[in-house]
Amino acid sequence: MPNTKSTPSARKTPAARRGVGSQPSAAALAPNRQQNILLAAEQLFAARGFHGVSIRDIADEAGVPLALVGYYYGPKLALYHAIFRERAGYIHERLDSLAAAQRDAAPGQLLEDIVKAFVLPVLKVAAQPAGHNFLRILTRGMNEHLEEDEPVIRELFDPLAHAFIDALAAALPQTTRSQAAWCYQFALGALLHHVSDQRIERLSLGQNQPGDSASAGPLLVGFITAGLRGACAAPTH
Repeated sequence: MPNTKSTPSARKTPAARRGVGSQPSAAALAPNRQQNILLAAEQLFAARGFHGVSIRDIADEAGVPLALVGYYYGPKLALYHAIFRERAGYIHERLDSLAAAQRDAAPGQLLEDIVKAFVLPVLKVAAQPAGHNFLRILTRGMNEHLEEDEPVIRELFDPLAHAFIDALAAALPQTTRSQAAWCYQFALGALLHHVSDQRIERLSLGQNQPGDSASAGPLLVGFITAGLRGACAAPTH
C-alpha cells in the first residue's frame, strides 16, 4: 500500500516554496526587476500614501517574489527613501541651472532666470508618468509633514531650498533673508499645486488641461517672478 504521509517538502507553505524569507537565487535577479520594484512602489505610494501600501502590494505590482523587494531595498521605509534618491538628478539640474543664472543672467533678468531654474526642471519631471507619481509623493509629504518624509527632505531638499533662498536674497537687495525664505515657500506652494492639480480643466471650462507645461510654464514663471518683485519691492534694473 503506498505511503500517503506527506513528506517535509510537500508540507511546505506556498511562501516557503517561493523562497520567501530566503535569499533569492542569482537566476531570479533579472536586470530589470530592481527598477520594476522601484517604479511599482512609486506608483503605489503616490496613489495610497506610505501607510496604505505593503511590501507584498509592491511585490505583486512589480511581478516579483516578495523576498526580492527586501533583497534589493530592505524594509519599506528604505525603499520609500530610495525613490527620493532615484529622482535626485533633477535636484542637481536645478542647482546647475541656478548657478548658470547667477553667472550668466543678462541685466534685469537675474530674478526671472532664478525662477526658471526653480520651476522648469520640475515641470520636466511632471511631464513623465513616473515623475508625476514622484511629485505626488513629494507634495503629500511636504503638505502633510509626514514623519517618514522628514529625514530625506532634510537630506535632499533643504540644501536645495537654502541655495535658492540665498539666491533670492541676493537678487532682491531690498529684502531680508527671512523674507526671502517666506517667498521661497510661497513659490514652492504655487509650483507643487500646479504639478498636482487636476481641477484646472473644470475651472477653465475645458480650455486648459492639467500638466500642460507648454502653456502653463511661462505663466507660472511670470506669476512667481512678479510676486517676488511685488512682495520684496525688487528693482527692475
